[in-house]
Amino acid sequence: MLDLTRLAGFDWDEGNRDKNWDQHRVSWSECEEVFFREPLLIYPDPAHSESEERFYILGRTVPDRRLFIVFTIRKNKIRVISARDMSTKERRMYDEAIEEDTAL
Repeated sequence: MLDLTRLAGFDWDEGNRDKNWDQHRVSWSECEEVFFREPLLIYPDPAHSESEERFYILGRTVPDRRLFIVFTIRKNKIRVISARDMSTKERRMYDEAIEEDTAL
């Protein structure tokens, strides 16, 4: 499992930062919030990991916006590739995982 506590912050590519805002109205600060809030679901994304290992994350911002974020690790930093609101299917998956975890 990926240990986010061992990473040294974020590496923002201006093009991706602007693309996420232009296409999905997701700011870089919202993306960063997700990585520091629980519950957080992180999954490998082998289908899109041709040149580097990619992951996707399901999480929430402080005002409870639910985001789907694709990212990679470069030079010990999180590099967000894309970010958008969760789809209905992703919301359901996120909610079910939270329910399972809190049922313990």
